Amino acid sequence: MIEKRGIRLEKVLLRSVKLPEILSTAIEKKLEAEQQAQQMKFVLNREKQEAERKRIEAGGINDYNVTVARGLTAQIIQLRGIEATRELAKSENAKIVIVGGKDGLPVILGNQ
Repeated sequence: MIEKRGIRLEKVLLRSVKLPEILSTAIEKKLEAEQQAQQMKFVLNREKQEAERKRIEAGGINDYNVTVARGLTAQIIQLRGIEATRELAKSENAKIVIVGGKDGLPVILGNQ
């Protein structure tokens, strides 16, 4: 017959465990490295989302510009120039406007 020695513990409440300093330092460094890795993943994910947002915004701006460019004609640009000249003439600021510039649009001087 084999004789069993020792005691059998099923539940034990530990109040304090003192690890060797080198082991404690190694555990802390590992936990710190894991936190830094998670932080980097978060930052990269946020930057990818921002890049995607900017791509979507640029696509929208491009679509707008294409749509506007299709509708622009020399006559519409000239009309807008005339409207801008009228609004400029209404302002109290000092200005010099020469009508009959390139493409029939006004030349505005002194608008630094």
